Amino acid sequence: MTIDQVFETSLSYPGSNKYNLLAKKIESVIDTSYQTVSSYSNGSVRVTGFRPGSIIADYEFKVKTNRLSDPNGDDFTSANLNVFKTLQEAGIPVSLNAFSESEQKNLSTTEKWYPFQKIELRCIRPPSVQGEMTWTVNGQDLKDTNRYTITNSGNDLGTLIVNNATEKDNGRYSCIIKRTSLPYIQWQTIILEPRPNILLNMMATTLQCTDQTIRLSCCADNYDVVWVDGTETSEGQTTSGTIQVKLKLVNAFACNGLIGVGNIDDTVTGACENGKEGAITYQCTSGGWSQIEDNCVVKVIKYLQRKVEVLVVEQIPEFVAQLSNATQKNNLEIKQSPVTVQTIVQILVHIANISQNISIDKIVMEGFLQTVDILVSNDTINSWNTLNNNSTSGNTSIELLGAIENISTRLTDDSFTINSTLSLVLNRTVVTTSYSGTSQLSNSTTEILIPQVFKPTSLTIIVFANLDKILPTRNISNKDSRKSVSLINGDVVVVKVNQTLNNISFTFDITNASLVNPQCVFWNFSLDAWDSTGCKVKPSVNKTGKITCECNHTTSFSILMSPFPDKSVLLAYITYIGVAISMASLILCLIIEIIVWKSMTRNDTSYMRHVSIVNIAVSLLIANICFIIGAAVADQEQPTSVGRCSPTVFFMHFFYLALFFWMLISALLLFYRTVMVFSQMSRSTMMAIAFIVGYGAPLLIAVITVASTAGHERYITKKLACWLNWNESRALLAFVIPALTIVAINLVVLIVVLYKMLRRGVGATTQPDEKHALVVIARCVAILTPIFGLTWGFGIGTMVSRDVGIHVVFALLNSLQGFFILVFGTLLDSKIREALAGKLSLRNLTSSNRTRSTSAGPSSSSGPGFFQRMRKRRNMHNVSEASTISAATSSNSSGGSDTFMNA
Repeated sequence: MTIDQVFETSLSYPGSNKYNLLAKKIESVIDTSYQTVSSYSNGSVRVTGFRPGSIIADYEFKVKTNRLSDPNGDDFTSANLNVFKTLQEAGIPVSLNAFSESEQKNLSTTEKWYPFQKIELRCIRPPSVQGEMTWTVNGQDLKDTNRYTITNSGNDLGTLIVNNATEKDNGRYSCIIKRTSLPYIQWQTIILEPRPNILLNMMATTLQCTDQTIRLSCCADNYDVVWVDGTETSEGQTTSGTIQVKLKLVNAFACNGLIGVGNIDDTVTGACENGKEGAITYQCTSGGWSQIEDNCVVKVIKYLQRKVEVLVVEQIPEFVAQLSNATQKNNLEIKQSPVTVQTIVQILVHIANISQNISIDKIVMEGFLQTVDILVSNDTINSWNTLNNNSTSGNTSIELLGAIENISTRLTDDSFTINSTLSLVLNRTVVTTSYSGTSQLSNSTTEILIPQVFKPTSLTIIVFANLDKILPTRNISNKDSRKSVSLINGDVVVVKVNQTLNNISFTFDITNASLVNPQCVFWNFSLDAWDSTGCKVKPSVNKTGKITCECNHTTSFSILMSPFPDKSVLLAYITYIGVAISMASLILCLIIEIIVWKSMTRNDTSYMRHVSIVNIAVSLLIANICFIIGAAVADQEQPTSVGRCSPTVFFMHFFYLALFFWMLISALLLFYRTVMVFSQMSRSTMMAIAFIVGYGAPLLIAVITVASTAGHERYITKKLACWLNWNESRALLAFVIPALTIVAINLVVLIVVLYKMLRRGVGATTQPDEKHALVVIARCVAILTPIFGLTWGFGIGTMVSRDVGIHVVFALLNSLQGFFILVFGTLLDSKIREALAGKLSLRNLTSSNRTRSTSAGPSSSSGPGFFQRMRKRRNMHNVSEASTISAATSSNSSGGSDTFMNA
């Protein structure tokens, strides 16, 4: 009979309360309903057990005569209908087709089944049973025609062949004959014998060049040993055997010992000590053989690992008890063996996985946690350090945490507490309105508060006192635990509930009072790191040494703290203040450009220079506005909204790229005027090229980035900020590569300009404060660096270093780029100051500069372009080079002269 409820592990114990209560209720209902069956013997019904598959109740009863009434007849149909109605009324959900007549049969004549062999099962139809014959395994229809072959010999015999059987084929095989009302089932449970675990005293070895007798031995539990030597075989009649081999070798070796001989850096594999399985790897060094890897697992744990691979649900209670007993009896060996710890974690993960369709009772969970308690004890820390530092086993602790979370979701609705372990406590309860609890561990007072639940719900809370010592410390901003400066500084709390909670708070004891900057975090299995999304630190009132966290979801929680001050707050202040100053400076720069535009754009060189300055200012201003909007969106919600964030990221990406490409235009224009002195390009041509490169290229890159990533929702970051994605799609490269490439090109242009200057030197005809070449170079670098965007080169340092100084310098220089453009690109230009003074009728502000003019034109320490003054000390044969540095004085109709860059 099938009951439509989730199978609970307590139903595997015939002595448990749930088993007895359900069995007695079913027996009473069946006994009453079967009174109408003439051959039924009153009071003889007995429930023989429960099986998973929902809940399958097996029962039997006695009859008064040798021949039972037809189970497919009307009297049984009527009786079963009455059982159905009565059980439904009693709160036991069954369906009309929940009943069947079943018999356990020997469908196979084989007593033992071995891996990779053929299994043949035969179903013989009883004469009185008619109907279609089908096969199932563990309640599932057989659809794989490659693995299963079904044949029928007439109407009375059906045969099922399992080809090349493996451990996955273990289970209950049923031959079902579908009658009109009550199916008839013959079944047998097939369990394959475990694969042989062959142990050798040596795997492979090299021997010294002397005649000697080598003794080889092997054993395999439950199997006879057969030695193969060339074409000869030697069979052992027991589970172990030996064979002697004489070898002659001619060589000398640096290492010699029981495990063999070898030269420097040679490796050899040897057997484990008694009571363990696996192998030890040795390497030959100058001092002899040295152990470099130990893969030996405690023998009983290795046996349980093989057994769990074929474990079926109804065997979970017995298996968990065996595992718990084995770990307690061998706890000293387990704690000192990293590979044994890893093996036990793999076993626990498998148990949690196959438990997802059943309910776990207190007894099973207690055995599970007793095993976990040994794994996370203080004596096991060294083994965990070894596992965490190994690239192949670094996630073992996360696998353990995942297994704990998975199995805790399958607990029964009963209320119980498990606190018999030393380092963890579990509380399972039903919450109706609110919950408040404190850890019952002796060295912990962690508090959990749920102020409100909207309906009664089952709540599971597990507090771990030692799990913080074995879990990695990486978070979503730093995925490498070895480089992380944060530490887990409190208990780890697992919270599981079967409804959504909007508010839950934790008060943690601080383990290390010297740490600062607390972060309330949970382990995000999707991102494989600690994540603070949905959690925040709440100020604790009159609670010294405690941290209170508030979260809006449930999972595994703890606190991360750092031994260093939080640089993110400092960088945030620098960034926002700098961006505000920059935006104000850019607006002022554009206003000045509007005022002096006609006065400053009388020749092609000056015109293109100011066009570049204006577009650089506009692009940076809009990009900064988008940055502020994106920061506001990220602060309001985490993870960031794709719908709200994507438009902001697109325009921010476009205008930041436009900024860089216009800075490239400025650099190339200077390079063109410096190197290609006699080449002339029309203003319209230069404008067309500038706008195509300045805005066309950024638009193309931005659109391609969206098209290639947005469809998979990998365009923007999901955490912390509104910006291009890095972890999933590497979309950020669409900004980094063009930006750094332009910075590199602009740096080359700057070097070329400086080289031209150094070739000419700085002579006596220059101003006194400019006689030293370093003064001129310094002024040139100061003016061109913000316009060429060279400060963005510090971004490389922030990518490869966590040093706070580099991050502060990068944030300071680039957030103030607009201010630097205003100062060095506009205010320090003497001609702009003169034009601005003339427009505003404030010529007295520059009168002191004009009184120092000469016949060659205006000249002051900060007056006309310093490049222009350099040409006065050269003879006529250097006019080409002088014209280069002077930025090619133009002979437009206005008759004015200008330089590309004025100081």
